[in-house]
Amino acid sequence: MSSMAIIDKGAPTRKVKYGSISRDRAWALRWSYFFLVIFAFASLVPPIYMLITSLKSSTEISAATNPWWVFHPTIENYVALLTSSQFLIFFRNSAMVSVLVVIITMLISVPAAFALARMRFWGSATIATGIFLTYLIPDTLLFLPLFKMFAVFSNWTGIELINRWYVLVIVYPTLTVPFCTWIMIGYFASIPKELDEAAIIDGASWFQTLTRIFIPVALPGLIAATIFAFTVSWAQFLYPMVFTTSTDQLVMPAGIITTLIKGDVFNWGQIMTGALLGAAPPLIIYAFLMDYYIAGLTAGATKG
Repeated sequence: MSSMAIIDKGAPTRKVKYGSISRDRAWALRWSYFFLVIFAFASLVPPIYMLITSLKSSTEISAATNPWWVFHPTIENYVALLTSSQFLIFFRNSAMVSVLVVIITMLISVPAAFALARMRFWGSATIATGIFLTYLIPDTLLFLPLFKMFAVFSNWTGIELINRWYVLVIVYPTLTVPFCTWIMIGYFASIPKELDEAAIIDGASWFQTLTRIFIPVALPGLIAATIFAFTVSWAQFLYPMVFTTSTDQLVMPAGIITTLIKGDVFNWGQIMTGALLGAAPPLIIYAFLMDYYIAGLTAGATKG
């Protein structure tokens, strides 16, 4: 009877405990939804306002009317930009720079990450940490020495790099390579060791192991690194403003601000339109490849 009494006394305690856990999880879920709504609101309000402003004429924007409503919608801002030769030049320069930066970044970061993650050697962990710490250095500290280096290079060789769109292809990898290498290190480290061991036993070289086994397996990580490199090179603002000045050499972020802001006159309709059109390519890429991007970023969370 004593044992039964103990069981009877313990049963209500367990019920209260389970009920407490359930209530805690319910409150946690409510708070999660509360902060999610706030985050969604803060994230969606700016692009919605940009879209509303882009559909207004300059007269309606300057008028003292409700800024969150379009009384006379028009697409003249979109027509003006899409038929402008300057805007098309900015778009072309951005596309060329972004594609070339992605290619260079992948050619450097993938072999480097594979070597650091799978070909263990003395100092590999220190080098991997150093690569990630390099990414943490802000670009506001890097553009001054980079500008000086290009000036010295021009004096020595006579080759002018400053004020050329392809100078961005040289400087952008200083931002993309460290982080993409860090992403790929985590992904390569999460792949079972038996794969490369089996490949080496079968006589495959390290290069064959990388190209025929690890790259197909690590496709989500590659896509995540590619998306990051493209987004950084497409949306970068500081470096284009520093290293390029001529209109025909500018990319979209710098070109829109440079040409549509004249002194203290802001063409807000076309500025908002240009910002929306400039955000379209990364948005389309994220929409179709978001699952791969998340999988690539979280792959190394449990191993490596």
